[in-house]
This record gives sequence, C-alpha cells and structure tokens, in this order.
Amino acid sequence: MFNKYNMSLNRHNGTVAVSKLGLEKFDYESELMMYIGKTARNVSEADALSYVFGYSCGNDFTARDAQQRVSRWMTGKTPDQFAPLGPWLVTADQIPDPQTLQVQTFVNGETTPRQDMNTSQMIFNCAHIVSYTSQFITLQPGDVIFTGTPSGVITGYLKEKQVWLKPGDRARTAITKLGELYFTLT
Repeated sequence: MFNKYNMSLNRHNGTVAVSKLGLEKFDYESELMMYIGKTARNVSEADALSYVFGYSCGNDFTARDAQQRVSRWMTGKTPDQFAPLGPWLVTADQIPDPQTLQVQTFVNGETTPRQDMNTSQMIFNCAHIVSYTSQFITLQPGDVIFTGTPSGVITGYLKEKQVWLKPGDRARTAITKLGELYFTLT
C-alpha cells in the first residue's frame, strides 16, 4: 500500500505538468478505482463491497525515475496532478460485479491497447482489497482506492523497448461500463 494525496488528484481531460519536474521516465497505470461510501474498519471480505459507493476509471500515473531513486514509491507517485480520475463516478448498484470489467490503456490515439486485462485476472479482487485495507486503515466516505494495474506498463518492457511518455502525449484509460478517461502531459 502507498498513499496519494489531495494535490495528486486530477480530472478527466486534465493535464499533468511533467516538464516542470526535471524527470524523464513517465509511465501510465490504468486502474479500476473504488470510492468508499461508509466508514469501514475491520470489515470481512464477504461484506466489503457493501462499503463501496462506486467505481471509476483512474490512472496511477508514475515518474519511474523518481520512484526508483528511493526505497519508498511516494516520490514517483504523488506529485501534483498524478492521479487522473473519471470521467464519471458510477454507483456500485450499476456494477454488481466489479470483477468483470475490461481495463485498457491507449496512448496518442493508438487503436491497439498497451494494457488490456479483465478485472477477473486481478491478483487481489476488490472485496479483498477493501477488507485488507480496513484492517490497517479506517476507510472514510470519499476515500478512493486504486486497485492495481495490468501488465503492459512501460517499466515492464526490456530497457531497449522502453519509450517513456513525454510532454504532448495523451493517455486514455478505458474500462467497461465506466467510460474513458483522458489526460495530456504538458
């Protein structure tokens, strides 16, 4: 587990000002987002999804060079604007099973996804994530949980095939029933 802070939040069609950071290895991480709707502490996995208000697309945008300089990931994951969310918050009653959604990433209008996975393939399912997190942290209404990213992130490629995102690039996260989240690097 790691944190993202309020200043990291960004919106659909937002911009991420990477040119101001003096870094070079910018990576996408499309993820299903869960929004907590009621206080959750020590909840069972069987009851965990009843604490989820809704879901959206999200991107755990990361500066890999900052992340890899230290043993903790915070500096690569929490800069301002590094958490684009949206375009909508879809209530949990409209997504009865969050483990059936396709998660994809596209860059600069590409038609072949760089990331492509069904949430049924997640290492930890949504109910487990909420239950586990609630054992350590009291989750409050409005808390947002990133659920993890599929394979296909740039850092996972062989070094000679890593083409990092740069200013001017536009990323798109698409998740079944949740829409498409866009953001641009500046």
